[in-house]
Amino acid sequence: MPKPLIVTADQAPAPLKVIGEEITVLLPASATGSFEIFRQVGPEGNGPPPHSHPWDEAFYVLEGEVIFGVDTEQDIVASTGTLVHVPGGSTHWFRFGSGGGTMLSMTSGAGAAEFFTEVAHQVSPTAPDMDALVGVATSHGLSFPIPAS
Repeated sequence: MPKPLIVTADQAPAPLKVIGEEITVLLPASATGSFEIFRQVGPEGNGPPPHSHPWDEAFYVLEGEVIFGVDTEQDIVASTGTLVHVPGGSTHWFRFGSGGGTMLSMTSGAGAAEFFTEVAHQVSPTAPDMDALVGVATSHGLSFPIPAS
């Protein structure tokens, strides 16, 4: 029978610096056998561009406000205590609101932990090379919509 997984504050790994955001991998899929859990902290205005990936993702805002876009639903304001579920394959984005924020995020499967780790090691958190970022992202199953011209 599997043993419970417990990660105390003093046992959590150091946050990864991922393009202006700090992402702590609390539980990777290698530990759970399926889902992943992260703590995400970001300054005001920070967040990823519109993208999609095959896994479901859920965000629970612990502090501050975070503005989300998911497919045709845009500018969803999620304040402390709000949960936003993003189905796999949905194009989505978010921006931390005034004063920044903190979220707990969860994925339905493996992928994000390895992606965040590779980005933290290969892409500058303060002056990112966007071609390098897109290369890492696409190698992990993320895609970016092509803007309408």
